[in-house]
Amino acid sequence: MLEGWQTRVTRARARLGWTQGPLAARAHAGGTSLAITAPCDQLLVATEVNEWALCAALLARDPAHWGGLAVALLAAALEEAADPAAVLPPVLDEDAAFARFATLAAREARPALAALLSVAGRRGLAHVLDETLLTLGTGARGRSFALDALPEVGELPWASLGDIPTALVTGSNGKTTTVRLLAAAARAHGWRAGFNCTDGVFVDGETLASGDYSGPAGTRLVLREPRTDAALLETARGGILRRGIAVSRANVAVVTNVSSDHFGEYGIHDLDGLADVKLSVAAVVAADGLLVLNADDALLVAKSAALAARFGRAPPLGWFALDADQPLLAAQRRAGGSTAGVRAGRLLLAAAGVEHDLGAVAAMPLSVAGAAAYNVANLAAAALAAVALGIAPATVAAVFARFGARPADNLGRLMRYDVGGVRVLVDYAHNPEGLRGLLGVAEHLRGAGRLGMLLGHAGNRQDADIEAVARVAAGFRPQLVVVKENEAHLRGRAPGEIPRILRATLLREGLPESALPVRLTELEAARCALEWARPGDVLALLVHSAAARTAVLELLQAAAGD
Repeated sequence: MLEGWQTRVTRARARLGWTQGPLAARAHAGGTSLAITAPCDQLLVATEVNEWALCAALLARDPAHWGGLAVALLAAALEEAADPAAVLPPVLDEDAAFARFATLAAREARPALAALLSVAGRRGLAHVLDETLLTLGTGARGRSFALDALPEVGELPWASLGDIPTALVTGSNGKTTTVRLLAAAARAHGWRAGFNCTDGVFVDGETLASGDYSGPAGTRLVLREPRTDAALLETARGGILRRGIAVSRANVAVVTNVSSDHFGEYGIHDLDGLADVKLSVAAVVAADGLLVLNADDALLVAKSAALAARFGRAPPLGWFALDADQPLLAAQRRAGGSTAGVRAGRLLLAAAGVEHDLGAVAAMPLSVAGAAAYNVANLAAAALAAVALGIAPATVAAVFARFGARPADNLGRLMRYDVGGVRVLVDYAHNPEGLRGLLGVAEHLRGAGRLGMLLGHAGNRQDADIEAVARVAAGFRPQLVVVKENEAHLRGRAPGEIPRILRATLLREGLPESALPVRLTELEAARCALEWARPGDVLALLVHSAAARTAVLELLQAAAGD
């Protein structure tokens, strides 16, 4: 089946003159994906080629079963078309299909686009491309052009175009915190920082967009904003898998960690596949840039050795870990490479053969006196990335000494309040590792008090993933778990379905029914927890939607008299 699919794609590409680039077939638990390379101005035609090749292979394999494919393809094309009268009907006969592809390719072709990108590539100039705009250069040094009004190569002031310092940040946990740390360091350096994350897009202190912009749409907004002097770009798994990496070149990329999350989507069913997705950022790191990796993550360590084989080259590596003298970091320094880690309670950065003391970890507010080990890792990763972008270590140290002291520094992440003697943590933890880290901080803070928490999940997770989060929560033996509906992220689940899974798992893990109230909104869940708590207790409020977080923070500020 796969061979028939691939050979048809190969014949179609040859007929269209697409000689560049490989095919990539990837088998996974839910089937097989076939990715094909095509010219940048032929991507819509490429999807037609891939769909035809699959359908034609199916028909050839079992005509009796697949005989209705041609009718189904035509019906789908008519349904999706803005103007059904303009649809060029899909066909499965090979000669007729190739003639159709030639017509579609001629409609989509943009010779001026290919010419501009060729010159940009020779000049080492980054570009950003989508369905309507081409941006040559980035930020304050870039210019954007409508695809239907592209200039000729000779009309552009190429010498005035350039790239701004750019960092990509991906991983399972810590992306938004690391991006915000980098943005704070960039501002302290004197740059107008632009960044995107799960909260929105922000440039020079202004909010350009609100919502989850941790993918290509957010990246494009940052890189096309003329005020942006430095770009710090959260690059989430979903955006990579759906739309790729929006920028063609970056100075730095960070992979914070890889842990179980989002399995079952886009052919990713295990940690190995998820690590491959995260490490896709290595492809766009400049030859003189830095790929920052977590040396405490065994999977990232193992896969780092294969980067050159995967991409044809490997960028320079910078390693971070909680222990500055971890063997991999020590070897990296002996080879003259960059590292960051903790020794004797101090965060140390090694770069260009020089070691810099960035300060006592316990004095960095983000570390919660050293108890938030995951934030210590985020600090180490951000230090490596910031210095690689050209920010002075002393500036980084000054930022780390104050970042996180105000709840607004890192909205939704380890925000800390005192409400009548109750210590309250507001956080976004959304997978087992993130929750384990947060509850570890809560345990550190609670002393003789009780532990209460909220627990919910987004609907686009497998039942096993939802149960795993509940098991982590149960392992800390909280005296209260308010099981909540994550009403803004049902994502195909029926209302009440996820709370039922969570509560059933908590009961199986031995928590008493009386400790497991259910609330149907995040705000009501927070109210329930606050009403239960008494001085000396610690509450871990997991709040996931931006609207609910705003309401919960208003509730906390009113209760605290702030």
